[in-house]
Amino acid sequence: MRNACHRLVVLLIICLLSIPTFAQNNTLSGTVRNTSTKEGVPAVSVTIKGSSSGTFTDEKGIFKLVTSKQLPITLIFTSVGFETKELTVPTASAGIEVELTAVSTLGTEVVVSASRVPERILESPVSIERVSAANIRNTPATSYYDIIRTLKGVDVTTASLTFNSVTTRGFNGSGNTRFNQFVDGMDNQAPGLNFSVGSVIGLTELDVDNMELLPGASSALYGSGGMNGTLLINSKNPFKYQGFSAQIKQGIMHVGSGAKDPIGPSPYYDWSFRWGKKVGDRFAFKLGAQFIQAKDWIAYDQTNYIGAGTGSANHTLPGDRVSDPGYDGVNVYGDETSADMFDVASSVQGQTRAGILAATGNTVDIVALMNAVLPANASAAQIGGFIGSLPAALQPSVTNLVPFYFGLRNNIIPKQKVTRTGYKENEVINNNTVNFKFSGGLYYKITPGLELSLTGNYGTGNTVYTGSDRYSLKNLKLGQYKLEFRAANWFLRGYTTQENSGDAYNATITTRLFNEAWKPSTTWFPQYTAAYVQSRIAGADPYSSFANARSFADVGRPVAGTSQFQTLYDQVRSKPIPIGGGFLDRTDLYQVEGQYNLSSAVKFAEVIVGGSWRQYVLNSQGTLFADSAGPIHTNEIGAYLQVGKKLINDKLKLTASIRYDKNDNFKGKFTPRFSAVLAVAKDHNIRASYQNAYRFPSNQNQWINLNTGAGILIGGLPSLRTFYHFDTNPVYTAASLAAGTPVEQKFGEYKPESVNSFELGYKGLFGKRILVDVYGYYAKYKDFIGRVSVGQFNTAGNPASGVKGFSVSVNSANTVNTYGEGFSIDYMMQRNYAITFNASSDNIDNPDPNFATYFNTPKYRLNIGLSNSGFGFEKRVGFNVQYRWQDTFFTEADFKQGDVNAIGTFDGQISYKLIPVRSIIKIGATNILNKYYRTSFGNPSIGGLYYISFGYNVF
Repeated sequence: MRNACHRLVVLLIICLLSIPTFAQNNTLSGTVRNTSTKEGVPAVSVTIKGSSSGTFTDEKGIFKLVTSKQLPITLIFTSVGFETKELTVPTASAGIEVELTAVSTLGTEVVVSASRVPERILESPVSIERVSAANIRNTPATSYYDIIRTLKGVDVTTASLTFNSVTTRGFNGSGNTRFNQFVDGMDNQAPGLNFSVGSVIGLTELDVDNMELLPGASSALYGSGGMNGTLLINSKNPFKYQGFSAQIKQGIMHVGSGAKDPIGPSPYYDWSFRWGKKVGDRFAFKLGAQFIQAKDWIAYDQTNYIGAGTGSANHTLPGDRVSDPGYDGVNVYGDETSADMFDVASSVQGQTRAGILAATGNTVDIVALMNAVLPANASAAQIGGFIGSLPAALQPSVTNLVPFYFGLRNNIIPKQKVTRTGYKENEVINNNTVNFKFSGGLYYKITPGLELSLTGNYGTGNTVYTGSDRYSLKNLKLGQYKLEFRAANWFLRGYTTQENSGDAYNATITTRLFNEAWKPSTTWFPQYTAAYVQSRIAGADPYSSFANARSFADVGRPVAGTSQFQTLYDQVRSKPIPIGGGFLDRTDLYQVEGQYNLSSAVKFAEVIVGGSWRQYVLNSQGTLFADSAGPIHTNEIGAYLQVGKKLINDKLKLTASIRYDKNDNFKGKFTPRFSAVLAVAKDHNIRASYQNAYRFPSNQNQWINLNTGAGILIGGLPSLRTFYHFDTNPVYTAASLAAGTPVEQKFGEYKPESVNSFELGYKGLFGKRILVDVYGYYAKYKDFIGRVSVGQFNTAGNPASGVKGFSVSVNSANTVNTYGEGFSIDYMMQRNYAITFNASSDNIDNPDPNFATYFNTPKYRLNIGLSNSGFGFEKRVGFNVQYRWQDTFFTEADFKQGDVNAIGTFDGQISYKLIPVRSIIKIGATNILNKYYRTSFGNPSIGGLYYISFGYNVF
C-alpha cells in the first residue's frame, strides 16, 4: 500500500510538470483589509463577476488574479463574517485596496451536511449545529474536538484525555457506534476497534475549517451508523488558506489531591503547525502536525463492586480490601479472580484423599483414618505424632492437608468468596499520554472547475479506551489516505483506513494473568485458606485472620513500579490473548464513493444521486475476532437518491431521500427520509421531517470472540453460536438457570438495528442579532442491538461440571422509544459581545428490563456562554466564558454500571491580539474550579487544566 502511494505521488508530480499553465493576459493584485482594524483579511474569495474564475487572499490579505478576460471587469469580494463588496477594475492594476466591513453571521452560515447541497443554516430541513474556524479560535477548550460538548443536545463520554466519544439523543458510551463521524468525507471510525478516533488521529487543530453536526437519524444520506447523529469535520483547502501558522500551548493539570487525583501537578504540552502554499494557479499543497503530551486523567474509583458474573445484578456494595475478603474494586484490576474458601478447602482435601487412596491401592482413606485417630481439637504434638507414624512417602501430603482437614472438621472455614489482590489503574497503565498527528495534501486544478487532491492523515500515540474492560492503546497507529476528484456538481473519491493497534492491551486480562504468572491461583488460594485456619486456631478473630491470610499468600507479590513488576508485566501484556493481555489488530478499510448533482440537467427539481462500495478486512489473528484461520473480508454497497422541490413562490421546500445498503452478512436495507421547510416569514422557518435510520451490527458486534477471563464475549452471527455448540449444549440466563430451563437455543435472526424518527422544529432570526432554534423529536427503535449474559455447562447436561459464561450480541424483542426537545438562543450584542444559551432533554421509554440499552444520557443539560471576539484598543482583547451542566444519570456498560453525579463546570479564556505580527496570546482553563467529575461510571475523574498559548497567523 505504501509503495502504491509513493508511485501515485510521483505520477501526480510528473503530470503537474507536464501540463502547461493557464493563459496569462491581465494580472490584478491588491490587499483586502478589515475596515475596523485595518488588518489584512485572509481567505477572502475574489471572483470575477459572471464567471467561476477567481482566487483567495493569503494570510496577509493579499491577492493576485490572472485573467484573460477583457477589462474592465467587476470583482466580487466575499468572506464569512463580512459584507460582500463589488469593485469595478478598469485597467490592470497591482495596487487594488479593498476594505470589508464586519457583520453578524447569525443565520447566514452555509451548511452542506443536512442535504448534501449548500444551503443557509436557517433553511436546513433538519436540526443542525455548526462550528466555524472563528469558534475554534475563540474557544476556551483545549481541543477543537472538545467544543462539540457545548453544542445543543450533545453528550460526550471521556475515557481519557485524548479519547472522547460523541453522541446526540441518547445511547452513549466509549466507542459509540450509533454516531457517524467523517473527516473530509472519510469515515473516522477505526474499522476493527469500532470507535471514532477524531480526537486521536485526524486533522490538526490549525487545519480545521469547520464542523457540522446533525443530531439524530441521518442514515438516508450517510449510511450505516447514523442512528443518533453525524459529525462532519472539514479541513482547510490550501488554495484558500495559505501561509504558515503555528501554535504553542503549555499548561498544568492534576492540581488536585487525594483519592480522585493521586498524580500531582504535571505539565501539559500541545504544539502544532500548518503550512499551506499555492504554487501558481493550478497547484497547492499543505502540511500540518500536532504533538500533545501530558499525564492522563486516572480512573481511580476503588468502590467495591459486584458484577453479573456472580449471579447478582451489577451494583456497588459496602466494603474495601480490609473489610471484605471478596473485594473487587471498580478501577482495581486483577482482583476479579475469585474462589470460595470452603470450596478450596474441600477440593484440597478431596484431591489429597484421592491421591493417597491411589498411592496405597485404595487401602488408606486418610480422612477416615484422621477422624478415627485424632480428636477435633488435636494438639500440635498429637498431629505431629500421627504424621510421624505414617509412611514417609505420605507425610508431605498429609502435612499439607492438616489445616484444610481441621478447618472443615471444626467449621472454621466459612463459605466466603475471596479475591486475588489487585492493582490500581495507575499501577498497571502508564498514564503518559503522547499523541502525534501528521496531515498533508497535494491539490491540482485540472481545470478551473475540477480539482484533484491526494491527502492523508496519520496519527500515533498512547491513549486509554473503555470497552468491556479498560484498554491501554499503547503505540496505536492509524492512517487515512484519500484520492479525490471534485467539481461543482460531482465528486469521486477513494480512501483507505489502515489500523495498527500497536502494543495495546486489556488491563483487566493482563493483570489477572500477571497474578497467575508470579503465583498461580492454584497455589495462592490454598495458601490463603490454610493461613486463615492457622490464624483462627491461634485465637485471632475472623477479620484479623483474613488479613493475616492475605499477607501470607501475597508473599513475593511484585510491588508496582519496581523493575521486577515491570519486567513481568511487560512479558504478560506483550503476549496475545488468551495467553497474555495483548491484542493484535491490523484491520483495514477500503471505500470508493461518488455523488452527482443533476440539478443543472433536471430543471424541474433538485436531484442528487450517489453510491458507495466498502470493504472491511478484519485481521486480529484471533486475539479480538474469530479470525484465527485468516483475515475476514466483509463488503457493503450503497446507493442513494434525493429529490428536492421548492413550491409556493419558494416558501415551501419538500425533500425526499431514499438509500439502499447491503452487507454481506445481512439482508439489504432501505432507509427513506422526508422533510419540509416552510418560510412563515423572512428568516423564520418551520421544519418537519421523518427519517428512518439503521446500523449494521459493527464488526465487533458480528465477529468478536474475546475471552476476558471472567467470560467470553462473542458476536451475534449464528456461526459463532454454533462454534460454541449452543445448538447441542443449551445455554441459560441467570433466571432460566434458577428455573432449570435453558433459553431458546435459537436467539432469532440477527438483524440490523433501525429507528423511525420524527422531528418538528423552528429556527428564526430576529433583527439579525438574535437566532432562536427549537426542536422536538420522537423515535422508535426496533431490533435494538445489545448483549445478554448466558451460562453453559462445561459438559452438556451436567451442572456439576461447572459453568462457562458468555456475553452474546443479540437483538431485543422490545421496541424502545425515545423522545426529547431542545432550545437555543444566540444573541449578538453591540461591540462584539455575544450570549449563547442552549438546553436539551432526552428520555427513554419502554426499555427491556432484561436488556442493557446503554442509554447513558442525562435527562437535562444546559450550556451558557458569554464572549467577545474583540474590544478595547483596536479590538485586540477577547474573552469567552462557558458554563456546562448536566443532570445525574445511570451508566449501563459492559465494563461497569453505576450512577454518574451531576456535572457543573466553568471554562474560560482571555486573549490578546498582537496585530503587527498576526499573533494571539491566550490564557485559559477548562474546569476552572477544579471540581472533579466523571462522564461515565468507571471512567476517569477529570479535573482542571490551566494553560497559556501563543498562536502565530491564526486569525
